[in-house]
Amino acid sequence: MKDIRVQNLAKILVQYSVRAKSRELIAVDGTAQGEPLMLAVYEELIRAGAFPVTRMALSEASEIFFKLGKPHHFTSITPLQRAMADYLDGSIYIDSSPNTRALSAVDPKKQALYSRTTKPLREKMMKKKWCITLFPTQAYAQDAEMSLSDFEDFVYTATFTDTKDPVAAWQALSKKQERLIHKLRGAHRVRIVGPETDLSFSVKGRVFINSAGHHNMPCGEIFTGPVENTAEGFIKYSYPVCHAGREVDGIRLVFRKGKVVEATAEKNEKFLNAMLDMDNGARRLGEFGIGTNYGIQKFIKNILFDEKIGGSIHLALGQSYSETGGVNQSALHWDMIKDLRHGGAIYVDGKVFQKDGKFVG
Repeated sequence: MKDIRVQNLAKILVQYSVRAKSRELIAVDGTAQGEPLMLAVYEELIRAGAFPVTRMALSEASEIFFKLGKPHHFTSITPLQRAMADYLDGSIYIDSSPNTRALSAVDPKKQALYSRTTKPLREKMMKKKWCITLFPTQAYAQDAEMSLSDFEDFVYTATFTDTKDPVAAWQALSKKQERLIHKLRGAHRVRIVGPETDLSFSVKGRVFINSAGHHNMPCGEIFTGPVENTAEGFIKYSYPVCHAGREVDGIRLVFRKGKVVEATAEKNEKFLNAMLDMDNGARRLGEFGIGTNYGIQKFIKNILFDEKIGGSIHLALGQSYSETGGVNQSALHWDMIKDLRHGGAIYVDGKVFQKDGKFVG
């Protein structure tokens, strides 16, 4: 029997997130584990009159690529990759990994090199319609320390697919976020205070974006790009972060004149610094986001959900989003989360904007 929540998620992705139109070429990427959602999205794209391009990845292909690849594999873009980026009208990526730690033993320098090489393709696709979501697998449930059934409930609650009208629910959240953005217009300086944290930066002239499900599903955040040379202070992040198949925990960063001058971690510190040495922009902030999805209250070691936790903030090192006014062109974009629900606060131009995870006023 089909899970109606999977069907609802497919409808959200096609009708609301990418708003697929007749004759558009839309890629659908995932693994065999995500086949139920891939098929549901395929069906919705056909109903919309679009041309679906399904691309099912082999679960161990990435590990083989990074372990056995020759130098030209990490420095070349193939004609097929270029053609897909040129001709696709949009993409829906379904994260459905059977093993979230499959790349733990891979050389991070190879990953960084390949990321730099493929950056132009990512930039081209980000100018088109795109959305990333997750299909519940045993691997994600294990990371979240839940049974698969409980994790499915968690995912479908976070994406509003268990509501009577999921699209209307996302539209309502968008309106709430617009009211928050209105309060932030004309802001100059933001200060983040919390346990082992006192960090400030300028957002003068930058634009806050209302992110309500068109690129991430689930979503629920407002974000901007900090002025790249203005971050001052220190921050210790609340949770471990997973990047390129590795878990990095106990991250503490010190900023001077916008740049990370000290980066330590209790776990995988060497990998952390290898990523921050990727290029000139990797040690500077590219994004400041405020989580607004209060349907997500539990940390599950998956950034797609964790950065949206209501009462948290996240700061990304590396590439900024041009629509915010940010100019960081790094090949890295790495989100890290600070929980402000217990003793934390956001100050905007000296006034309290949020305290203990709740918005003021």
